[in-house]
Amino acid sequence: MKAIGFKTSLPLSEKDSFIAFETEVPAPTGRDLLVKIKAISINPVDFKIRQNSTKDKVLDTPKIIGWDAVGVVEEVGNEVSLFKKGDEVFYAGDITRSGCNAEYQLVDERIVGSKPRSLSAAAAAAMPLTALTAWEILFDRIRINEKDKGKSILIIGGAGGVGSIAIQIAKKVAGLKVIATASRPESVEWCKKQGADVVVNHKDLVNEVRNAGFQQVDFILDFVDLNQYWNAFAELIKPQGSIGSISDPTEPVNLRQLKSKSVSFHWELMFTRAMFQTDDISEQHYILDNIATLLDNGTLTSTLNTTIDGFTVENLKQAHQLLESGKTIGKVVLTY
Repeated sequence: MKAIGFKTSLPLSEKDSFIAFETEVPAPTGRDLLVKIKAISINPVDFKIRQNSTKDKVLDTPKIIGWDAVGVVEEVGNEVSLFKKGDEVFYAGDITRSGCNAEYQLVDERIVGSKPRSLSAAAAAAMPLTALTAWEILFDRIRINEKDKGKSILIIGGAGGVGSIAIQIAKKVAGLKVIATASRPESVEWCKKQGADVVVNHKDLVNEVRNAGFQQVDFILDFVDLNQYWNAFAELIKPQGSIGSISDPTEPVNLRQLKSKSVSFHWELMFTRAMFQTDDISEQHYILDNIATLLDNGTLTSTLNTTIDGFTVENLKQAHQLLESGKTIGKVVLTY
């Protein structure tokens, strides 16, 4: 099968920053599915791992990354019970295993969902990683429930991949009042399209939120930079509120700033369940099936915004360049 990977971490301008190569089609065992891939989407985790994972070494065999795929089940392992050959599936995979930048991939059925029937392969490929992240941070980490309907949530990075679907889920599933951040006219418009009630500029966060009519907010989701906004979060969060983050702070944050308000802080990493084979690993299968239903019935819409056709080194580099720019709106998908 054809795959695209890298042997060492290089800038995209370097010829070998990605390499196309041939390798064996893997055979599924246990609870693994062998999936023939139709489309993939690119996330910040892709370029972060490409930039940092092999900085000081050269691998003998290229590393295959990629987390977000849609495809068809070709074969199943001997313990598989959720899927059969021919099923269309979508998933975000496992960061500890070979990724989806290949024609075929092995993936544990417990972190796989049935592809939304109403969506194209490209539109479906845009969804798994970001939807899982948003769903888990809202409902598994902060534990938002029926009692929270009508409460306010501030989403930092509303036009990004996770922010886009988090706006939709917070508004249309959790019933929250959504304040999202964006600074460019096109990203402001995108956030409104996703369902944000209010869009504010992150460059003057406290004043922007208060000028929009919110002295404090019940929940805050950080999808950008915890260090940059930490003091603003501590000021804006309501007593007994909750803050959740997926970002990678470069410096420690002072949790004591939250103590007087009894505010809780929550980390979210979508890969945790697969990495640690947690007792509830199958929860991701059920979340993805739920997301598929919500996409099919029109409650949620795909956040696909850019499609690149063709599984080539040049196209994968282009997708990574778009993500590295930090200016992408919605999701970037590559079709096979």
